[in-house]
Amino acid sequence: MVKSKILGLLLVATTYGLMSCEDHPSSPNAMFPERINFVAQRQYPEGIAYSSLLTKFLVTSIPLGKIGTVDTDGRYEDLLTAPELIAAIGMKVAGNRVFVCNSDQGASVRSTLATARQTAELLVFNLTTRQLERRTDLDALLPAEAPNFANDVTLAPDGTAYVTDSFSPVIYKVTPDGTASILVKDDVRFSSPTFGLNGIVYHPNGYLIVANTGQGKLYKVDLRNGNAVSEVVGTGALPGDGLTLLHGDLYVVTGGNRVAQVRSSDNWQTASIVKFDASGYLGATTSVAVNNQIYTLNARIGEAGNAQDFSIQRFR
Repeated sequence: MVKSKILGLLLVATTYGLMSCEDHPSSPNAMFPERINFVAQRQYPEGIAYSSLLTKFLVTSIPLGKIGTVDTDGRYEDLLTAPELIAAIGMKVAGNRVFVCNSDQGASVRSTLATARQTAELLVFNLTTRQLERRTDLDALLPAEAPNFANDVTLAPDGTAYVTDSFSPVIYKVTPDGTASILVKDDVRFSSPTFGLNGIVYHPNGYLIVANTGQGKLYKVDLRNGNAVSEVVGTGALPGDGLTLLHGDLYVVTGGNRVAQVRSSDNWQTASIVKFDASGYLGATTSVAVNNQIYTLNARIGEAGNAQDFSIQRFR
């Protein structure tokens, strides 16, 4: 098991920079297309974010372990190809930094027997210098035999990161100085015989909302009440992938082929589905809020091949 590594010094982001990370409701760009098609050989991009600094979308890659950019005209370019990245999964942008989950499901060109299902890291890159600033090992917090897969990350205003693990029933916490711990472990609500915890968001009222894909449920983790875990009831089965908050509503990518708009009137004790957008999605994974709109990544997840055509779709 690789021990925790800290590379260099990471300056703590300002509150302003972090408040703008989830994700970028306001952008300097004007009109965005309803659909952005782009070409990137074998990208299969699980995660998406948006950088106001670069004025571009960022997309990760499962098989190639890299991060690229996509502009509103659909031009793709490689951005980060650091050797530390095995499979880049979920990510968030805060100012000039990107926080990315590094994992290995065994499907990357960089996969090894030692790292497959045994990798959960949070990497922080500087978008200006394109250098790795911090590498925090999360899998070392669990027994060596426990499987690991860091899936998604969300950021609190103070710079604390919260990361889900899809193979072990835990949420990790990483402080602004890189100190890692297990926020909460729940063998019942966070477990799944298939794929467990997936998307995660930080709510400004001081709690997290997470999706358990295999159970088809949403859970609330109250950070101001001893990290108490409760099920968000009322939506019915909803096997969520990526979660995105915008104007109080939660947008849940589900089933790879639609996005649900979910609303709560009681601080996410209960919730109901407002509508589904089920047109134009193909192996969709997660979304990002830009220009007060929701944009979802059509990653073609589940395919095995050499696809090169992907897209980013606006919620309608």
